[in-house]
This record gives sequence, C-alpha cells and structure tokens, in this order.
Amino acid sequence: MSKPAAPLKGRAARLARLMPSTGPSTAARTPFVLLVVLLLGGGLITLLLLNSALNEGSFRLSELKRDTTELTDEQQALQRDVDSRSQPDALERRARELGMVPGGSPAFLDPDGTVLGNPTEATAPPPSPSPNPTPSPRASAGAAPDPDATGASGSASPSGSAPAAESDSATAPAAESTPPPTSPGR
Repeated sequence: MSKPAAPLKGRAARLARLMPSTGPSTAARTPFVLLVVLLLGGGLITLLLLNSALNEGSFRLSELKRDTTELTDEQQALQRDVDSRSQPDALERRARELGMVPGGSPAFLDPDGTVLGNPTEATAPPPSPSPNPTPSPRASAGAAPDPDATGASGSASPSGSAPAAESDSATAPAAESTPPPTSPGR
C-alpha cells in the first residue's frame, strides 16, 4: 500500500522537530476560536442594546417636541386672549358692565396739603334709551315667520326697524362677552 515515510535528514529534520504534530494543534485552536466567537457575539448584543436605547430616546424626543408644539400653541392662544381683553375698548366695556363710570378731572394734593384742581364726583352718564319691544301682529296670530319677507323688507312690525335693532343689540353683547377658544386642537 503505501511506503513508510523515509526519515528526514538535515535541515528538514530540524524543522520537523520545531513544528508540533497535527493532533495537538487543533486542540490548541479551539479555545481561541471560542473566545473570538464570544467577543463577536457580545459586541453584536451590545450594538443591539445601544441601538434600542437610541431609538427609545428618539421616540421620547419626538414626543417631547410634539408636546412643546402643543403647549406653544396653547400659550399663543392664551396670549391672544389676554391681548384682546387688554385693549382699551374691551377694558372700557368690561368696566361699564361692572358698573364703573369714567372719572372727572383729577385733583392732586401738594405735600403741604393744598388741593390742586377742582375735585368732582364721578357720575354715570344717563343710560341710552332702549327700544321697547312691540308685539308683532303675526306673533299674536301664531303664524310661522317668513325669513325672506322680514329680512328683505324690514316692515314686518309697525315701528319699521325695531325688530332688527333689538336683534342686533341682543346678539352683539353676547358675541363680545364670549371669549375665544383657548386652544385650537382641544
């Protein structure tokens, strides 16, 4: 079958003595291969965990940005509300609703106690005359109102334009006293 190998001579024999046989070399490689596989597996798991943490942070950041946008919108709506209520005409209207009247000419006191100016008591101006509601003939008859006939001609009542004035004065304060919504999305 096969011939036995001839013994090595010279330089080849010396090299053969330095090189270990094939049997023990495979047993020495196994721990090294296991160490490399464990290091690669641990690195991959670490990268996976790091990626998950970054994604979670990204979701939290987008949620916080959305909340910040909503709160900014609400703050701007509230600021518009404050600005609209701080306008001089709105302040005057609210003061009149509370029963306040404009003051007269002011009087001042000097440090020595003398009065400068003519102090006068603030008095309310006479109230504007409000139109007296008059019953319309068709309201007493119980007929259904025709919106085209009353809106176009304005002569549905004996006094001419009294119903239109009543409806305007009745709806105007209600529209002015209702505040605008504080946030558009809620």
